[in-house]
Amino acid sequence: MQKALNRLALGIVFSVGCALMARAADDAPKYTIKEVMQKAHKDGLLNKVAGGQGTKEDAQQLADLYKALAANKPPKGDADSWKTKTLAILAAAQDVVDGKEGAGLKLKTAANCQNCHKEHRPPAPQ
Repeated sequence: MQKALNRLALGIVFSVGCALMARAADDAPKYTIKEVMQKAHKDGLLNKVAGGQGTKEDAQQLADLYKALAANKPPKGDADSWKTKTLAILAAAQDVVDGKEGAGLKLKTAANCQNCHKEHRPPAPQ
């Protein structure tokens, strides 16, 4: 009887642990900062969408990338500043998805690289 109870308790602990680990994985951003920079900026998705050349799917992908960016922790600088800047970019990207007038210009302005890099980009390794 005691062995059965021990197995049951162990099973419950294991199940709860797995559920917590899965939830932590769900809470993790879908993309790293590096992935966002590559896909959104270096690959040209931002310019395509902000310039009105992208599809609705492109705009949604960009919004998803910026959602992940906002969910990441800043590698350097103040976390509140990071949230303010990244949420502004996300809001502008969402305006493009929603088809709001002037959203492309708003997105281009919000996604000013130096605005964030000056405060949050760590120095390049030497």
